[in-house]
Amino acid sequence: MADIDKILIVEDDRNLLDTLKYNLRKEGYDVVTAADGAEALDICRKEKPDLIILDIMLPKVSGFEVCRILRKEMTVPILMLTAKTEEVDKVAGLEIGADDYMTKPFSMRELLARVRAMLRRADMSRLEPTGEQESLKIGDLGIDIGRHQAFCRGSQLTLTAKEYDLLVFLARNKGFVFSREKLLEKVWGYDYAGDTRTVDVHIRWLRQKIETDPAHPRNLITVRGAGYKLEG
Repeated sequence: MADIDKILIVEDDRNLLDTLKYNLRKEGYDVVTAADGAEALDICRKEKPDLIILDIMLPKVSGFEVCRILRKEMTVPILMLTAKTEEVDKVAGLEIGADDYMTKPFSMRELLARVRAMLRRADMSRLEPTGEQESLKIGDLGIDIGRHQAFCRGSQLTLTAKEYDLLVFLARNKGFVFSREKLLEKVWGYDYAGDTRTVDVHIRWLRQKIETDPAHPRNLITVRGAGYKLEG
């Protein structure tokens, strides 16, 4: 019997919290909840959820701070929820380590689709490798698939789960150009048009970690009007 994925919902709006809890449990997930940021940190450390749905505006400790703290401790996928429409708030969540975000109000169908996609990608990343151990080498960049590690100029990189997935996908397809929409499909697992800013932010953070001069990248290249590619 397969393990049941555990989801932590962190939301101070009781009605929304109950709605999310009901729908996720209906889908067969094990659900735990927290109503403020401090409680979320305690529960996350004890329960070790497989995914976190995290509101930004929380009492005691903000969702931004919760995400920042958890990213130093674990690689659990984080889907941030925000009532704000300003682009800066969306990007801020991604830049501190969230895997994706949704702006309220949102459809429950879309949220469930994102949850399924994020858990599916996380499950694939956790699978034990079978057969030959795969390794990739592109210029100064090396990736050990079996050990789930990446190195650049001899130093191990500290990557979020989604940064690692994105890097591996581009490395396996060296030299090929992928649109933002195609990367959302292949790396995030979304079979619909998501917000492509998610891809741009993760590309920017990868450049900070693998390029000697991120402002003038030599490996992770933007192809104007087409998308991104990884060169060696």
